[in-house]
Amino acid sequence: MKILFKRFFLPVLFFFIPSTGSGSLTHQYIFKFHKSADLQAGEDFTYLVSYSLVKLGEVRIKILDVKETGDVKIYRAAAYMDSYNVPFVTLHQIYESTFSQDNRPLKFRGIVKGDEYTTFTDYEYDYDKSSIHVKKGKVKPYQLWTDSSTGVDKIYQDGLSILFFARMNFGKYKSVNVPCFVNEKKVNTKLNYYTDVTDVSIDAVDYDVACLRLDGETDFVSVFGLTGYFQGWFSNDEAVIPIVAEMKVIIGNVRLELIKWNRKGWKPPEYKSE
Repeated sequence: MKILFKRFFLPVLFFFIPSTGSGSLTHQYIFKFHKSADLQAGEDFTYLVSYSLVKLGEVRIKILDVKETGDVKIYRAAAYMDSYNVPFVTLHQIYESTFSQDNRPLKFRGIVKGDEYTTFTDYEYDYDKSSIHVKKGKVKPYQLWTDSSTGVDKIYQDGLSILFFARMNFGKYKSVNVPCFVNEKKVNTKLNYYTDVTDVSIDAVDYDVACLRLDGETDFVSVFGLTGYFQGWFSNDEAVIPIVAEMKVIIGNVRLELIKWNRKGWKPPEYKSE
């Protein structure tokens, strides 16, 4: 049972990154805003993870740095996953991804704190050589278990950069197939974007939040246990913040809900019926 809980804990990373030429555009629809999502250095969002009526833990997503290289911004983001003190659940993980404004992952690191030791997984993307360099091992004492490279012919999202695909690509009614590199396997995720503004209720505010919805399906079990169908709602503004996610994982259905945020000048936009 403990293994199952560990494998499902962060389905929030179903929010994905770039259009790579694959997938099909089904309709054109100009949205209420007309540019990529505005990612700010220091923005910080925390989500409650629940299974049925049981509160399992929290996921925290931060933008650590925003730097400019030429005319392209480079983002460094992190996700922190921590379980509460509940039976069968012990999980503490950190994921960090560096990616560009044009949706290219550059580096990825995953840290999993186990009962006996802590492990790491590093991906480094080399687009000149069309390869991803993989390192895996133990932190203390340091041991390198895997040191290899795999060839790639397209852009593959990692387990965290994929979160930002929706934020940086909302605005049209479309379906896309997104190549992903997860658990050292080349897999795909289908995403369906919708443009109808819907109302979503969360406990953190006393009004309904104006949101846009996406759903989709994976053909793999991710490092967080996401498998099969998922859906999520994002704020209908230029920030495009994930508000709520519902998804199928190994043990059933879980919900992630925004409970805290720190972003200059931002609060969840209020839904107003027309």
